[in-house]
Parts: sequence; structure tokens; C-alpha cells
Amino acid sequence: MRQFAVIGLGRFGWSVAKTLSEKGHQVLAIDKDEELVQEASAFVTEAVQLDSTDEKALKAAGVMNVDIAIVGIGTNLEASVLTTLLLKEMGVQHVVARAVTDEHGKVLEKIGAEKVIFLERDMGLRVANSLVSPSILEHIELSPEFSIMESVPPKEFYGKTIRDLDVRAQHGLDIIAIKSKELDSEENPVLTIAPKADYVIKQKDIFVIVGSNENLDKFKKKYHIEK
Repeated sequence: MRQFAVIGLGRFGWSVAKTLSEKGHQVLAIDKDEELVQEASAFVTEAVQLDSTDEKALKAAGVMNVDIAIVGIGTNLEASVLTTLLLKEMGVQHVVARAVTDEHGKVLEKIGAEKVIFLERDMGLRVANSLVSPSILEHIELSPEFSIMESVPPKEFYGKTIRDLDVRAQHGLDIIAIKSKELDSEENPVLTIAPKADYVIKQKDIFVIVGSNENLDKFKKKYHIEK
């Protein structure tokens, strides 16, 4: 289980903190707004009201102990940059920071942010990719090395069981869930978590696969799955 710090509880930070918490991770939520902090305390591991540009306050909250810190501050560029810089100086291994302009993003990268997120740009790319590349429905980066991918199954998989496919041994990947549209409806597919080895793959199934980015790329190339 990883430990996360989410700094800035606007719409982006709030969504990230809530989603990570729902997935069972430990989340430290931080914001200057007392009301937001109190509301977030209902679902995160710990919520702290502080100014993220205050190094002593950040240290007192234990931010240096998290695996990944997400800086969700958007409009206050100075606070975003200074917070990111302080996190790196404290030794936080992975810092993900939100940027609102290209210049903002360049500064965040220069001071050590491992990943910079442009919300509007990333959403536009995701929509465009989904329109031109229907084979891959979603690709979520968990870290610089690992991702979760949703994909339609290759034709070679139809009618075979998960045991037959043995994707862990063959591809170094794990099928963690399957969405089956045939069992319910197009709008509400049935989600099977940790499907059994005798599950037979159907044409309308959707794989949810986790693995290293390297192995996912090899899998996509082998079965000609578009990016």
C-alpha cells in the first residue's frame, strides 16, 4: 500500500484524494482552507490545514514520508512552484504537479517534478486518442514504470480461458478484472474482479491489465493493438 500526499483540494486535488482513498491507499490531504480540510477528513487517512509554502509546517505534517506527492495547486503559480521545490528538497521521491500554462509546466519540470499534468490538454488528448484508437480504452500511469490498461482482447484470445492464455508467464502482465458487456448491457457492463482461471474470453469483453510499461508496450506491439 502506497502513501500519498495531495496538496491543494480544488476539484482536481479533491478528486485525486477521494479516488486514491477509495482504492485503499493512505492519503494525507493538505489545504489552507479549513472547511475543505474538514470535509476531506471524512474519507482520507489524515487531513491537515496548512500553508504548503511553509517548510516547517510541511515537515511537521510528515510529507517527506510519502511515496508520491500530488501538487494540485492551479491558480497560485508561485505557491505551486514553491511547494514542488520544497517537496523535492525534502526528499519526496515522486512529485506530480498540475500546470496551467506551458511556462508553468517547464518551471515545474526544471525544479524536479517527475510528472507534470496539464488538465485541459491531457483531457483533449485522451478524447482524441479514444476516437482514433478504439482498441485501447484507457491507460492510467501508476508510476514511471507501471500502468493499468483497459483494452479489447486480441482476436487470438477469443474462446480461450485465462488459464490457456497465461498472460503472466507469457507477457509478464496480470488480468486484474474483466468488463463483460454481454452479461448485462452496453451501458452497464458487469465487472469481474480477479477473474477465475476457467473464465472464457468473449469478443465483447474488456480487459483490465496491469504491468510494467515495457511489457504493456510489447503486448500492444505483438497483437497490433493501437496506442
